[in-house]
Parts: sequence; C-alpha cells; structure tokens
Amino acid sequence: MHSPLTFEGWQVWDLIQRLGGQVRVAGGMSGGAVLGWDMGTALQLGAALGLSPIIIAELLPPIEAVMVRKTFEEIKHRHG
Repeated sequence: MHSPLTFEGWQVWDLIQRLGGQVRVAGGMSGGAVLGWDMGTALQLGAALGLSPIIIAELLPPIEAVMVRKTFEEIKHRHG
C-alpha cells in the first residue's frame, strides 16, 4: 500500500533510510521538537548516490512532513 511505485521512488526511499540521524531538532533532544531532516545533507547524500536533485526536491518534503507528524505522535504517546 505504501511502497514506492517508481524506480525514483525506491531511490528516495533508500535515501530516507540513510537519513536516520540527520534530523533538525529545536530545543534539544530531551524537550525539543523534531523539525525535519537536514535537507542540505539529504541533497548532498542523494547527489553522492547519483539521485536527481529534482526528484529529491519533489518527493522528500511530503515524506518528511509525515515523518515529523508521526515522530511527534510517538513522543506524545510515550510521555502521555
């Protein structure tokens, strides 16, 4: 259901898996909020992997928005 449908989608999904520690956080990890991925790093890593920056720019932001929302929900659930 949520699997990428195109080759480019799979490439961006692979990039996302590599961005695990590349997040922007406001207020520190203990009481902060996840703002999103470091897009500069994402673009550089994508370029190193041979991905099109246009594809990254098109596909990554909507996925990032879901990641931020789900991360917030998980943090809220853990801290009740």
